[in-house]
Amino acid sequence: MTGTNEQAWHGTTILCVRKGGRVAMAGDGQVSLGQTVVKGNARKVRRIGGGAVLAGFAGATADAFTLLERLEAKLERYPAQLERACVELAKDWRTDRYLRRLEAMMAVADKDRSFLLTGMGDVLEPEDAIVAIGSGGNYALAAARALIDREEMDAEAIVRRAMAIAAEICVYTNDRLVVETL
Repeated sequence: MTGTNEQAWHGTTILCVRKGGRVAMAGDGQVSLGQTVVKGNARKVRRIGGGAVLAGFAGATADAFTLLERLEAKLERYPAQLERACVELAKDWRTDRYLRRLEAMMAVADKDRSFLLTGMGDVLEPEDAIVAIGSGGNYALAAARALIDREEMDAEAIVRRAMAIAAEICVYTNDRLVVETL
């Protein structure tokens, strides 16, 4: 927030967990403007690339949708090559004057790999196969790391429980989840 009259948009937690040959991604539904909840059932996790890729976004909604469209175009150009599509998107994001102004982050995953994409040109693959972004991302990440070794929990159970923990801690995260799995 840069001025006293400006209000900041908040309200995204995205978590992606890979375990036992499965990947699950969850996003909460809350969108807040300042201290006001504007919407409680936003859909921030989607299937793209013909359903083979999960994508979750945090940041300005219009910016995130622009990036989702661009990533889909890259996936059409480089089918079944998620890493290549992400790198090509990151290059565009860093070098294109319009895209450089976009304020969003993305978590993406296919059946084999998970990545975090940022406007700084980062395409990061976490070593522990857990990606978390957004205002409650650190809470969800910590919870998922604590749960990952529990044998009775699969990837979906971990994202659901970790997101519930994040929703209990972060005022910008709610428990109305969209969960997608591969």
